Amino acid sequence: MVKVVKEISTKELSEILDDPAKKIIDIRPVDSYNGWQFNNESRGGHVKGAKNMPFKWTNYIDWIEMVRLKQILPEHEIVVYGYNTDEIDIVARRFITSGYSKVSAYHHFIDEWTTDPVLPMHKLKRFSNLVSPNWLKTLVSGGAPPLYNNNKFVIVHSHYRNRDAYLTGHIPGAIDMDTLELEAPDTWNRRPPAELKIALERHGITSDTTVIMYGKFMHPDNDDPFPGSAAGDIGAIRCAFILLYAGVKDVRVLNGGFQSWTDEGFEVSFTDEPKKPVSEFGATIPQRPELAVDTPAAKEMLRSVDSELVCVRSWPEYIGEVSGYNYIEPRGRIPGAVFADCGSDAYHMENYRNFDHTIREFHEVHDIWTNNGITPEKHLAFYCGTGWRGSEAWFNAWLMGWPRVSVYDGGWFEWSSDPANPFETGVPNGPVDHKQV
Repeated sequence: MVKVVKEISTKELSEILDDPAKKIIDIRPVDSYNGWQFNNESRGGHVKGAKNMPFKWTNYIDWIEMVRLKQILPEHEIVVYGYNTDEIDIVARRFITSGYSKVSAYHHFIDEWTTDPVLPMHKLKRFSNLVSPNWLKTLVSGGAPPLYNNNKFVIVHSHYRNRDAYLTGHIPGAIDMDTLELEAPDTWNRRPPAELKIALERHGITSDTTVIMYGKFMHPDNDDPFPGSAAGDIGAIRCAFILLYAGVKDVRVLNGGFQSWTDEGFEVSFTDEPKKPVSEFGATIPQRPELAVDTPAAKEMLRSVDSELVCVRSWPEYIGEVSGYNYIEPRGRIPGAVFADCGSDAYHMENYRNFDHTIREFHEVHDIWTNNGITPEKHLAFYCGTGWRGSEAWFNAWLMGWPRVSVYDGGWFEWSSDPANPFETGVPNGPVDHKQV
């Protein structure tokens, strides 16, 4: 028989915040953890130092794998808190049956912790740019979701040359956008300003339109001629980056993409929604040119002690075992770039996402980066092969509020196409931890 779960008080919880032997577990949805106030809490965010293990994840057979990935070990003392008393107790008992002997429940997060401004809480700086399916459902239904003050919005289902991904099910009211509208297939860089202007106007997007981007993960296969066609979730963040670069003031990304929508059991549409073009974007493109770095500036960054090129590729790509793409022949890496492992290959971002495709806990990404010399004090330009993975890593840093972050748009594709550019292969002489994430 599972033992009764011990309950601890607010005072007791406040006294263990900085104890490394204690692990505080927040089981609320990832979006609440990030900062959204969905249950009338007085303050948004989470208890200082808490790890996020949403109750939803208990439905996954590999729940314990995520627990261990977060370095929550049986020798730790566990405190579980959330919105719902029954859910708190269920998760606490799950820990006990998984071999954790010291487990407590905290039931006063809303009525005591969030109401006392002295008790420390943390949140993602730009959490409002990462929205939940419930937030989007409110908007789609004609309601007024929190932190939205506009009278025009466009929901965009992003894909790469795969309209079937859209036509086989999408969020009601969403239009589709091929990533080719915003990036040129000869370089895979963002299109020139005049072409971006035409594309955005064709899709009904002005600089003042709230745009909600999302994609659909469809299990990319490297043996497919176009693996990116199944990686719409990464493509959506690539598009979000280009929209922000162009000058769309309010760009949101649906956290977890299409899967998070269907996980909630919300209605799926099969209607091919017509686009509603606008006559004028309303601003000179680009409004935020500093978000993109091209090769000459990337070379300057490599020479500067105040900046870093950050390689968001897989370990086999980084050491030159593979190029990562069926259309790129050269293998290797840019000398001097800092490695920030994406995961398995060019079409996955496992090290930056949870297994439900939501964005990974930002404290974890922050700690991994800073331990490898990737710090907010420097100007950082993230890159990969052609821009998708670099854009997603950039989005993580931008959400955290890091002040000088860009995407090196050319990436390995452009760099390696010039034989005059230096490159390296093999394991670097210095310490590089390819299992860093």
